[in-house]
Amino acid sequence: MKDQEKLTKLNQALDEIRPFLQKDGGDISLIDYTDKEVLIQFEGNCFSCKINNLTLNVGVKQIIKKYLPEIERVKSI
Repeated sequence: MKDQEKLTKLNQALDEIRPFLQKDGGDISLIDYTDKEVLIQFEGNCFSCKINNLTLNVGVKQIIKKYLPEIERVKSI
């Protein structure tokens, strides 16, 4: 898969997640990615939320894997 195609799919995944985060005053940004790993950053209320690790593991990772099953790790900074 070409880099541009992967970037497009990552942005589609994050666009699917955003409305849920924005409803609570938060957001998410793509920081970097490789063939197997995605680095994101929570913003707004999500940055300091006590359950953002749960959101990462149950929500963000699952949606990214729906678009890009080859991704093995999703990390938050």
